[in-house]
Amino acid sequence: MDNEKHNFVEPGHDLGESQEDPFVNTLHHVIRIAVKVLAALMVIVIVWGIGDVLYVLLKRLMTPPIMLLSINDILATFGAFLAVLIAIEIFINISMYLKTDVIPVRLVVATALMAISRKVIIFDFSELTPPYIFATAAVVFALGITYWLITKRM
Repeated sequence: MDNEKHNFVEPGHDLGESQEDPFVNTLHHVIRIAVKVLAALMVIVIVWGIGDVLYVLLKRLMTPPIMLLSINDILATFGAFLAVLIAIEIFINISMYLKTDVIPVRLVVATALMAISRKVIIFDFSELTPPYIFATAAVVFALGITYWLITKRM
């Protein structure tokens, strides 16, 4: 019983390295290629998002009254900025996975917190129902506690 292993992966053994089964090796190789394709696509999304932020900002600044933004314009701009930042965080998650073959849980939870925070920032309270707001609050609370527990442990 003392010799029984409790870990699924041996310490120091990357999931992406050679396995005994050639079929599993092939599958790992395909997955790594897929993750690299996702990373490249995410860079395209980030660049496209930056272009979109610039377009939306210039469009809103050029509509009368020129060079003035309403609170709704500012909130929409914040939402666009945060969407690009979330895409950057997702790219960082992907690149860390490529480097280590381990999902960076703390970074994933931080990205989820940023995404739900973006949602809260751009809320239009005149169109939301109380259950939706309470459910969002529960998600924020759960992610906050999760992040706190993960960082406390490290």
